[in-house]
Amino acid sequence: MIRASLALIRRDLGLSLTRGGGPLLSVGFYLTLMAMIPLSLGPDQAVLSRIAAGLTWLCLALSSLLSLERLFERDYEDAVFDTLRLGPLPLELIALLKCISQWLGTGVILSLMTPVVMIILGAPMSLALMGLVSAFLGSLSFALIGGIGASLALGSRKGGVLMALLVLPFYVPPVIFGAGLMQAVQTGASPLQALAFLSAYALFALALGPVAMGAALRSALS
Repeated sequence: MIRASLALIRRDLGLSLTRGGGPLLSVGFYLTLMAMIPLSLGPDQAVLSRIAAGLTWLCLALSSLLSLERLFERDYEDAVFDTLRLGPLPLELIALLKCISQWLGTGVILSLMTPVVMIILGAPMSLALMGLVSAFLGSLSFALIGGIGASLALGSRKGGVLMALLVLPFYVPPVIFGAGLMQAVQTGASPLQALAFLSAYALFALALGPVAMGAALRSALS
Protein backbone atom coordinates (compact mmCIF):
# COMPACT_ATOMS: atom_id res chain seq x y z
CA MET A 1 0.00 0.00 0.00
CA ILE A 2 2.87 2.38 0.78
CA ARG A 3 4.45 1.71 -2.62
CA ALA A 4 1.13 2.34 -4.37
CA SER A 5 0.63 5.56 -2.39
CA LEU A 6 4.07 6.88 -3.34
CA ALA A 7 3.51 5.92 -6.96
CA LEU A 8 0.22 7.86 -7.04
CA ILE A 9 1.87 10.94 -5.51
CA ARG A 10 4.72 10.79 -8.05
CA ARG A 11 2.23 10.39 -10.89
CA ASP A 12 0.10 13.34 -9.83
CA LEU A 13 3.12 15.56 -9.22
CA GLY A 14 4.47 14.71 -12.66
CA LEU A 15 1.14 15.39 -14.35
CA SER A 16 0.72 18.69 -12.53
CA LEU A 17 3.86 19.97 -14.24
CA THR A 18 2.74 18.99 -17.73
CA ARG A 19 -1.02 19.56 -17.71
CA GLY A 20 -2.54 23.00 -18.00
CA GLY A 21 0.41 24.92 -16.60
CA GLY A 22 0.31 23.15 -13.24
CA PRO A 23 1.60 25.28 -10.37
CA LEU A 24 2.78 27.99 -12.77
CA LEU A 25 -0.81 29.16 -13.23
CA SER A 26 -1.39 29.55 -9.49
CA VAL A 27 2.01 31.16 -8.93
CA GLY A 28 1.41 33.60 -11.77
CA PHE A 29 -2.03 34.46 -10.41
CA TYR A 30 -0.58 34.92 -6.93
CA LEU A 31 2.18 37.25 -8.13
CA THR A 32 -0.25 39.22 -10.30
CA LEU A 33 -2.58 39.83 -7.36
CA MET A 34 0.33 40.74 -5.10
CA ALA A 35 1.49 43.29 -7.69
CA MET A 36 -1.87 44.79 -8.64
CA ILE A 37 -3.30 45.42 -5.18
CA PRO A 38 -0.29 47.38 -3.81
CA LEU A 39 -0.17 49.39 -7.05
CA SER A 40 -3.79 50.40 -6.52
CA LEU A 41 -3.04 51.55 -2.96
CA GLY A 42 -0.08 53.77 -3.79
CA PRO A 43 3.58 53.81 -2.74
CA ASP A 44 3.05 54.48 0.98
CA GLN A 45 5.38 51.93 2.61
CA ALA A 46 3.66 52.24 5.99
CA VAL A 47 0.32 51.25 4.49
CA LEU A 48 1.84 48.36 2.54
CA SER A 49 3.65 46.93 5.57
CA ARG A 50 0.45 47.18 7.62
CA ILE A 51 -1.65 45.24 5.11
CA ALA A 52 1.07 42.79 4.02
CA ALA A 53 -0.17 39.95 6.24
CA GLY A 54 -3.84 40.17 5.28
CA LEU A 55 -3.00 40.68 1.63
CA THR A 56 -0.80 37.60 1.42
CA TRP A 57 -3.48 35.47 3.08
CA LEU A 58 -6.17 36.65 0.68
CA CYS A 59 -3.95 35.98 -2.33
CA LEU A 60 -2.91 32.58 -0.94
CA ALA A 61 -6.55 31.51 -0.55
CA LEU A 62 -7.59 32.61 -4.05
CA SER A 63 -4.51 31.12 -5.71
CA SER A 64 -5.03 27.81 -3.91
CA LEU A 65 -8.65 27.71 -5.06
CA LEU A 66 -7.59 28.27 -8.66
CA SER A 67 -5.29 25.24 -8.59
CA LEU A 68 -7.98 22.91 -7.21
CA GLU A 69 -10.65 23.40 -9.86
CA ARG A 70 -9.74 20.27 -11.82
CA LEU A 71 -8.20 18.21 -9.03
CA PHE A 72 -10.35 15.16 -9.83
CA GLU A 73 -11.97 16.19 -13.11
CA ARG A 74 -9.33 14.91 -15.54
CA ASP A 75 -9.05 11.49 -13.94
CA TYR A 76 -12.84 11.29 -13.83
CA GLU A 77 -13.15 12.12 -17.54
CA ASP A 78 -10.36 9.68 -18.49
CA ALA A 79 -11.85 6.87 -16.37
CA VAL A 80 -8.64 6.69 -14.33
CA PHE A 81 -10.66 6.32 -11.14
CA ASP A 82 -12.14 3.07 -12.43
CA THR A 83 -8.61 1.69 -12.69
CA LEU A 84 -7.52 3.08 -9.32
CA ARG A 85 -10.50 1.45 -7.61
CA LEU A 86 -9.19 -1.94 -8.70
CA GLY A 87 -5.95 -1.34 -6.80
CA PRO A 88 -5.19 -1.69 -3.09
CA LEU A 89 -6.00 1.92 -2.14
CA PRO A 90 -9.47 2.95 -0.91
CA LEU A 91 -11.09 6.01 -2.47
CA GLU A 92 -10.63 7.98 0.74
CA LEU A 93 -6.86 7.47 0.63
CA ILE A 94 -6.72 8.14 -3.12
CA ALA A 95 -8.47 11.47 -2.60
CA LEU A 96 -6.18 12.37 0.31
CA LEU A 97 -3.06 11.53 -1.70
CA LYS A 98 -4.26 13.67 -4.60
CA CYS A 99 -4.76 16.61 -2.23
CA ILE A 100 -1.30 16.07 -0.75
CA SER A 101 0.18 15.97 -4.27
CA GLN A 102 -1.57 19.22 -5.09
CA TRP A 103 -0.31 20.77 -1.86
CA LEU A 104 3.28 19.63 -2.52
CA GLY A 105 3.18 20.87 -6.11
CA THR A 106 1.43 24.19 -5.54
CA GLY A 107 0.69 24.95 -1.89
CA VAL A 108 4.28 24.53 -0.73
CA ILE A 109 5.56 26.77 -3.53
CA LEU A 110 3.03 29.49 -2.66
CA SER A 111 3.93 29.15 1.02
CA LEU A 112 7.65 29.56 0.30
CA MET A 113 6.90 32.69 -1.70
CA THR A 114 4.85 34.24 1.11
CA PRO A 115 7.70 35.52 3.34
CA VAL A 116 9.60 36.87 0.33
CA VAL A 117 6.58 38.87 -0.81
CA MET A 118 5.92 40.10 2.73
CA ILE A 119 9.49 41.38 3.06
CA ILE A 120 9.17 43.16 -0.30
CA LEU A 121 6.02 44.85 1.03
CA GLY A 122 7.95 46.06 4.07
CA ALA A 123 7.05 43.49 6.71
CA PRO A 124 9.73 42.76 9.35
CA MET A 125 11.65 39.48 9.22
CA SER A 126 9.92 38.07 12.33
CA LEU A 127 6.52 38.59 10.73
CA ALA A 128 7.67 37.06 7.45
CA LEU A 129 8.98 33.93 9.19
CA MET A 130 5.72 33.48 11.06
CA GLY A 131 3.96 34.02 7.75
CA LEU A 132 5.89 31.07 6.32
CA VAL A 133 4.82 28.75 9.15
CA SER A 134 1.19 29.83 9.02
CA ALA A 135 1.11 29.64 5.21
CA PHE A 136 2.12 25.97 5.31
CA LEU A 137 -0.79 25.20 7.64
CA GLY A 138 -3.20 27.40 5.73
CA SER A 139 -2.33 26.04 2.30
CA LEU A 140 -2.77 22.49 3.59
CA SER A 141 -6.23 23.41 4.90
CA PHE A 142 -7.08 25.06 1.57
CA ALA A 143 -6.00 21.92 -0.34
CA LEU A 144 -8.10 19.57 1.79
CA ILE A 145 -11.20 21.76 1.95
CA GLY A 146 -10.84 22.52 -1.75
CA GLY A 147 -10.63 18.79 -2.42
CA ILE A 148 -14.01 18.33 -0.76
CA GLY A 149 -15.50 21.00 -3.00
CA ALA A 150 -13.86 19.53 -6.11
CA SER A 151 -15.24 16.07 -5.34
CA LEU A 152 -18.75 17.40 -4.69
CA ALA A 153 -18.71 19.36 -7.97
CA LEU A 154 -17.37 16.40 -9.96
CA GLY A 155 -19.31 15.91 -13.19
CA SER A 156 -21.11 19.24 -12.97
CA ARG A 157 -21.23 21.35 -16.14
CA LYS A 158 -20.20 24.42 -14.15
CA GLY A 159 -18.00 22.66 -11.65
CA GLY A 160 -15.62 25.57 -11.14
CA VAL A 161 -18.37 27.98 -10.10
CA LEU A 162 -20.06 25.37 -7.93
CA MET A 163 -16.79 24.48 -6.25
CA ALA A 164 -16.06 28.12 -5.46
CA LEU A 165 -19.51 28.56 -3.90
CA LEU A 166 -19.03 25.42 -1.81
CA VAL A 167 -15.47 26.10 -0.71
CA LEU A 168 -15.08 29.85 -0.17
CA PRO A 169 -17.13 30.00 3.07
CA PHE A 170 -14.84 27.34 4.57
CA TYR A 171 -11.76 29.28 3.48
CA VAL A 172 -12.77 32.14 5.77
CA PRO A 173 -11.68 30.58 9.13
CA PRO A 174 -8.04 29.91 8.16
CA VAL A 175 -7.81 33.38 6.63
CA ILE A 176 -9.13 34.89 9.88
CA PHE A 177 -6.84 32.75 12.05
CA GLY A 178 -3.83 33.45 9.83
CA ALA A 179 -4.44 37.19 9.73
CA GLY A 180 -5.03 37.17 13.49
CA LEU A 181 -1.74 35.38 14.01
CA MET A 182 0.05 37.99 11.92
CA GLN A 183 -1.65 40.81 13.81
CA ALA A 184 -0.57 39.29 17.13
CA VAL A 185 3.05 39.22 15.97
CA GLN A 186 2.82 42.82 14.77
CA THR A 187 1.40 44.07 18.08
CA GLY A 188 3.79 42.05 20.24
CA ALA A 189 1.05 39.78 21.61
CA SER A 190 1.36 36.01 21.85
CA PRO A 191 0.53 34.30 18.53
CA LEU A 192 0.07 30.88 20.15
CA GLN A 193 -3.73 31.05 20.38
CA ALA A 194 -4.18 31.93 16.71
CA LEU A 195 -1.56 29.33 15.75
CA ALA A 196 -3.43 26.72 17.79
CA PHE A 197 -6.72 27.56 16.03
CA LEU A 198 -5.03 27.41 12.63
CA SER A 199 -3.43 24.04 13.46
CA ALA A 200 -6.73 22.69 14.79
CA TYR A 201 -8.51 23.69 11.58
CA ALA A 202 -5.84 21.94 9.51
CA LEU A 203 -6.27 18.78 11.61
CA PHE A 204 -10.06 19.06 11.27
CA ALA A 205 -9.72 19.28 7.48
CA LEU A 206 -7.29 16.35 7.52
CA ALA A 207 -9.77 14.22 9.48
CA LEU A 208 -12.95 15.21 7.63
CA GLY A 209 -11.55 15.66 4.13
CA PRO A 210 -10.80 12.05 3.13
CA VAL A 211 -14.17 10.78 4.42
CA ALA A 212 -16.16 13.48 2.63
CA MET A 213 -14.15 13.19 -0.59
CA GLY A 214 -14.41 9.41 -0.60
CA ALA A 215 -18.18 9.54 -0.23
CA ALA A 216 -18.53 12.17 -2.96
CA LEU A 217 -16.26 10.27 -5.37
CA ARG A 218 -18.09 7.02 -4.69
CA SER A 219 -21.39 8.73 -5.49
CA ALA A 220 -20.04 10.30 -8.69
CA LEU A 221 -18.58 7.00 -9.92
CA SER A 222 -21.65 4.90 -9.19
